[in-house]
Amino acid sequence: MIGILSYGAYIPRTRLPLSAIGGRPAKDGGPEKAVAWNDEDAITLGVTAALHCLRGFDRSRVDLLVFASTTLPFQEKQASALAARVLDLPRAVQTSDQTGTTRAGTIALRAAFDAIKAGSARFALVIASDVRLGAPSSGLEANFGDGAAAFLVGDGDAIATLDDFAAVADEVTDVWRPASQAYVHSWEDRFVIQESYSPNVAAAIQALLERSQTKIANYDRVALYGPDARAHGDAARAAGIGKDQIVAPLFGRLGNAGTAFAPLLLVSALEAARAGERILVVNFGNGADATSFRTTPQIEKAGDRRGVEWNLARRRVVPRYDDYINARGLAPKEWDAGTNPGLSATILFRERDDDLNFRGQQCRKCGAIQFPAQRVCETCFAKDQFDSVRLSDRIGKVVTYTFDFFFPTPNPPTIVTIVDVDGARIHLQVIEIKPDEMKIGQEIEFVFRRIHESGGRPNYYWKGIPKPV
Repeated sequence: MIGILSYGAYIPRTRLPLSAIGGRPAKDGGPEKAVAWNDEDAITLGVTAALHCLRGFDRSRVDLLVFASTTLPFQEKQASALAARVLDLPRAVQTSDQTGTTRAGTIALRAAFDAIKAGSARFALVIASDVRLGAPSSGLEANFGDGAAAFLVGDGDAIATLDDFAAVADEVTDVWRPASQAYVHSWEDRFVIQESYSPNVAAAIQALLERSQTKIANYDRVALYGPDARAHGDAARAAGIGKDQIVAPLFGRLGNAGTAFAPLLLVSALEAARAGERILVVNFGNGADATSFRTTPQIEKAGDRRGVEWNLARRRVVPRYDDYINARGLAPKEWDAGTNPGLSATILFRERDDDLNFRGQQCRKCGAIQFPAQRVCETCFAKDQFDSVRLSDRIGKVVTYTFDFFFPTPNPPTIVTIVDVDGARIHLQVIEIKPDEMKIGQEIEFVFRRIHESGGRPNYYWKGIPKPV
């Protein structure tokens, strides 16, 4: 049965209270938004969601990866190829980026289903991730949030099948971001809602209902994209969607996550759904699309996934707006970053198995694991007798650590550790933990993050976080 086999989500732990925007005192417990921190971007968020999605699945079977985002860090460099490397997918995987619209996530999901049905792929991984910026202290900044969702599509024990799809396209200068600018722009709110959002969403829903010969009341859950809470509520009422049908839009907890928003709402719906339910997902951006799914009995066996609720429960509140501005690099700087060429591309290429795939090696003679790769076993001194092993999905333990108060970070000190991973000793930073909580023996899970931007481009590596409970 062709359908969604698994899902995953990632929402940054950091929360910015909306009361703090513009420099006002932060009030914990009120409306907030999820914000990516200084070492996170659309790629790291998407990779983490994909890691959650792929747990327990043989990654060597994935032969298509589609990465959807409007905020990829490169104009000319494929994000999906980088993600495929980090996720340790096969070299022969097909990779594709979908961008340019907040509908890219559902477009990518539809493309994955089409590829599976056409036989051009067996198992497709779809990632939707966004880290959009509204101008500081603007209404868009208050509405936007950061996050990512991932789905594995293929022929197997599907938890949900795709029933139907309908879309409308429209050319309206409503919300846009020029390639050379960091901030999203919007025309006057009433114009955006009345002339673009509301009519396009209504048209997409009507097109799907007519195509599938269904009524809105036939759907158990409706995941509806909305630019803000008020517009979302008005659109739901206009479509006749009942309060018991609507999937909570997460305004005040997550925010509008752009390309990832509708996919995250789909994850939320799947988390709560039981077998035989019909789910309608409605997305918006230069038109709108509507996709209907039906859950199968397999969803009862999906087990605990790292979905929306798991991520929302893990939160760290930013105490000051200035902390957020500095972490995101939005504060004016005395010195420019410069134009140095950065790390050698030759070295990055040579060490990509270590730095991106996070692969170590295991000695065939004595079984010892070591990192990084080298020719001689440190335990039995056997030469050139190793098998490559993935370390990113293992759990490490802190052997020793130190606090670095000089390394530039928005949350000093930087915690630098030596972590033992089944015998291999690895030097890396540990994040998302307070200095007074660090201890020898701390269990560590690995996450993919930005390390620096030498050469004017993001450079990535792995960091550690405390193993989630």
